[in-house]
Amino acid sequence: MRMAEPKKPKIADVAPLAAIPGGEFQIRGSQLAGAAQPRVMFGDVTAPILVGSDEFIIARVPEGTPRTDLVVENDDDRSAPWRCEIGLQIADSLHPVSSPLVDFQGNVYTTFSGSRGQKTPVSVFKIDTNGNMRPFLSDLMNATALAIDREGQIYVTSRYDGIVYQATPKGHMSVYVEGMGVATGLAFDAEENLYVGDRSGTIFKVGRNRQIYVFAAVEPSIAAYHISFGPDGYLYLTGPTTSSFDCVQRISPAGEVEVFYRGLGRPQGLAFDNEGRLYVAASLGGRRGIVRIAPDRSADLFLSGPNIVGLAFGHSTRMFVTTTGALYRLDAGVHGLPMRNME
Repeated sequence: MRMAEPKKPKIADVAPLAAIPGGEFQIRGSQLAGAAQPRVMFGDVTAPILVGSDEFIIARVPEGTPRTDLVVENDDDRSAPWRCEIGLQIADSLHPVSSPLVDFQGNVYTTFSGSRGQKTPVSVFKIDTNGNMRPFLSDLMNATALAIDREGQIYVTSRYDGIVYQATPKGHMSVYVEGMGVATGLAFDAEENLYVGDRSGTIFKVGRNRQIYVFAAVEPSIAAYHISFGPDGYLYLTGPTTSSFDCVQRISPAGEVEVFYRGLGRPQGLAFDNEGRLYVAASLGGRRGIVRIAPDRSADLFLSGPNIVGLAFGHSTRMFVTTTGALYRLDAGVHGLPMRNME
């Protein structure tokens, strides 16, 4: 009697390109399951299967997953390894509400914001290039957004007192400007003007001489919670609502507001790569993570993961991702836009 040929699983595609624990990979191929439930392995770690068939699998990335190749096993054999990028957690016990900040040396800053009116022991943490985390700023209520100028001074908004604070690289803090309403988003343009988002929808422009202007206004229901300049000189902004059909807006240098992309769920932190593609912490088609939007406004899910509030590009092709409680590092495979497009 002739023995049946082993059914070797074959992976044709895995999407998205990256994930953090809790995220999901969609695997397409052939002979993935065989006669029984397929198994998805990351090294020695077995991933929970949400959907499993011969041609399609959805597998969730468990906590503690190593940065290694994905393999599908059935009763007969195992597939060739497929390289997936999985974020490595480098800090926890945080409470960021916006994107992290990377300085010129590669150090990463993120906040412990707390609920409105809550005073926390540490307002901003610094994680050095060796992964060591230490307090950077304290005594700042509801630290929200972060930005850096070309001299390496760090700026942080407080949505509690409407102040933008300035801090030296050594953590010496002072008031930069006051009266910013419920101060949220923060970004510099190429001329070193600082833009501050107010939850009411106003965007303030602060000149280098600290004169304050009203640059633009958007609907209060949207708010200017997260802002970032694109390579086109437009200011892009998001503000999460309860809608599953939110938009990314952009504002011209003349202060004219328009919709750039519509169709996201709860868009939050945003950043650009050096090819002009926009990355937004949001959901697309019910799948949560980081959405990548090309200049032609086509979109795909770049990274899968829950509770993501922000992201930033670091040196080389590194990306840093903040969730509601942790910070992750991964190799994004692309370079970020140089800070404020000035380098």
